Amino acid sequence: MKTQLPLLLVALLLAASPARAQWTTQSITLKPGWNAVYLHVDATHTNLDGAVGGDAGNPITEVWLWQPVVAPGRFINNPQLPATVNNDWAAWNRNPLLTGTLSRLIGNGAYLVRNSSGASYTWNIFGRPFPARHSWTSQGVNFIGFATPPGNPPVVDTFFSPVPAFQSLAEFYHYPGNEAAGTPPATAQLFALFSTPLKRGQAFWIRANNLHNNYFGPVQIIPQNPDGIHFDNELGQYSLRLRNLTAGTLRVTNSLVASAPAPATEQQFVAAPPLLRRGAINVTNQTYAYTDFSTPQVITLAPAGTPGSDAELVIGLNRAAMTNPPNQPGDFYAGIFRVTDSLGYTQQELPVTAVKTSNRGLWVGNASVNQVRHYLKAYQRDSAGNPVTAPLTSAGAPFVITGVDTSWGAVPTPFNLRLILHSDTNDVIRLLQRVYSGWDLNTNAALTLLERQLHPAHLAIARRVSAAHLPWSPNNTPWTATGEFKPARSLTNLITLNYNDHAANPFLHTYHPDHDNLNALFSAVQPVGVESFGVKREMILTFTEPPANYNSLTTGSTRVEGTFEENISFIGRSYVLAATTTNETRTVSTRGVFNLNRISTIGHLTVP
Repeated sequence: MKTQLPLLLVALLLAASPARAQWTTQSITLKPGWNAVYLHVDATHTNLDGAVGGDAGNPITEVWLWQPVVAPGRFINNPQLPATVNNDWAAWNRNPLLTGTLSRLIGNGAYLVRNSSGASYTWNIFGRPFPARHSWTSQGVNFIGFATPPGNPPVVDTFFSPVPAFQSLAEFYHYPGNEAAGTPPATAQLFALFSTPLKRGQAFWIRANNLHNNYFGPVQIIPQNPDGIHFDNELGQYSLRLRNLTAGTLRVTNSLVASAPAPATEQQFVAAPPLLRRGAINVTNQTYAYTDFSTPQVITLAPAGTPGSDAELVIGLNRAAMTNPPNQPGDFYAGIFRVTDSLGYTQQELPVTAVKTSNRGLWVGNASVNQVRHYLKAYQRDSAGNPVTAPLTSAGAPFVITGVDTSWGAVPTPFNLRLILHSDTNDVIRLLQRVYSGWDLNTNAALTLLERQLHPAHLAIARRVSAAHLPWSPNNTPWTATGEFKPARSLTNLITLNYNDHAANPFLHTYHPDHDNLNALFSAVQPVGVESFGVKREMILTFTEPPANYNSLTTGSTRVEGTFEENISFIGRSYVLAATTTNETRTVSTRGVFNLNRISTIGHLTVP
């Protein structure tokens, strides 16, 4: 029989997974004597010596956790008494002279708890909600509890009425309590199934030989992650399947509930995660409708086995709304996702967490140039329609300009430019001409600027991303941006291309005598503007808030977009104007839109 992971395995899982910080209290009324309890919270953040043994007003003297050893062909046919010689039990005792094997309370576990006082005691266990994980043996007894509502729970017979075969065959055993001091717990078969409430937090021994059972409530919840709804740094959407196991229509209510404050020694959170429920798709623009969880969301399920009895609830995280103070990357959000049904039989609670992401990592995308700024001069004309010239000076007699049209005009076809940006651990943003992704010389995942910085034996799995429109350089020197990588802010990159750069300047042709920047005798370099021009490119990326559609709001950690503008200046011959030497310059301005997708979260960029 297996109703709970072995304690060692649970400890290893807890050590291997990150701490989750959402909190609630489970209250259980303990009768005098022995009580069978089932925990829907995990209290491993503290120990029994402190939480129970350190409280002089707590009358609990013994706690026994049922953790059967799983072995092929082994099953237990009768309820077992707790015994130190029985390794199916882990024990804690208030008496420090007695050696125990249980130190902390794990969730989803069945326990025997001894109340040594002569009166009932309300035991409040503070911990993290723990998703139910039931398993069942049909060849023995099962020591389990059920996630019923804490108020007005259904009686045992009513709860199991959707599964009449199990209802008629199953045998229930409980602990009546009120045993004499020092006596072992006494089990008794429960016959009053029509009047005994199936209390949340109460455990029963249940046997239904040769009948497998997968019914633990009228609605079966199948989470994407068995640990709960954890978005962490990058996840934007989470799938939860809801399945009706009854013969009637069932309404399932899904609510986001605030977490209790975290203990001072645990990770603090700023608010509950802002969740969205994905709705129907709009076939016209391929976007999903959505609603938030400021009010509970109800899903109606058809009777079991019919179309509509199984539904997918897609939950999105609105990362654009994660702005609670201090509003910094790494802010932790936590809450509780509660599922109840219209029969009043179920109250399942799943932890839900999210981390406000940073923009660190490698971003790759495109700018789509779709507009160019005009530069159209209007000239003064005489009565005959001829242009009017200004008075003659030493500089000549130019035509009289009456105005310049610098409005924006659309291009016939948008022109795409590859963009590669890296944001490092110090929030320094660099525009890259090329970048390599693979394993470094120490076989660690890495982003490098040069291929030789990758492990030569693993180049087959490495990848290069490049932007052909940016100037190539031997050391792949990046351009450091100014500004901020966040909504409603801008990043500016300045790319300067020397007029005599034979590797990258498009005006040069090294082997053509009219475009090699050499004089007729090939003995001297021509000045700027004679055969080639210098180029200065100012790229401005202005980030916008994500559009108000489901996919955009829930992909904020992996996709950003905004407006793109580039001012391209061509630098020509030098001349003296008012005793100042300057260069002839002509600027062409373009603009459009851009989008970037994060393809790596590695914050370190290996440079030469």
